[in-house]
Amino acid sequence: MATHTKIPAESEKTARIRITLNGEGVDVSFAPYKTLLEVLREDLGHTGTKHGCELGECGACTVILDGKPVLSCLTLAVECDGRDVMTVEGLGSDGQLHPLQEAFADLGGSQCGYCTSGILLTAKALLDQNPHPSRDQIREALSGNLCRCTGYLQIFDAVEAAMVKIASHTKSAT
Repeated sequence: MATHTKIPAESEKTARIRITLNGEGVDVSFAPYKTLLEVLREDLGHTGTKHGCELGECGACTVILDGKPVLSCLTLAVECDGRDVMTVEGLGSDGQLHPLQEAFADLGGSQCGYCTSGILLTAKALLDQNPHPSRDQIREALSGNLCRCTGYLQIFDAVEAAMVKIASHTKSAT
């Protein structure tokens, strides 16, 4: 005997959240099964956040959620209502690159660039939490971000250069 499964109506498939995205309030509707990665890219057009492994192993999808780096491929978007999300598009301000972006460009911290947004956001979260990390702390913080091009030394150098620039800018502002 055949059983019939009720197909949910379109209105039953829609979730709605309000987040602060890169400093601006945003309302978005989406299918409730979508990850934050999918909502950012498909529904909000923030394509700087990259699809990588979609298993939480590569770090290409890293965003900053409430001040902490998270893998957006493993985070359901419905869990983000009322929260603060930063993507790579929100790093710079007033048309200026963030010191991390400048250092990565100047020191060859990215080659193909696919992993770069996740690494930049992970490094920003680290520097926000610890303005003067050691090389070992930088290495540990970035250990979940895979890069197949640079060999990591340029990445570590770029984070250290950005750290110095941010520290000198902070001193001159006070």
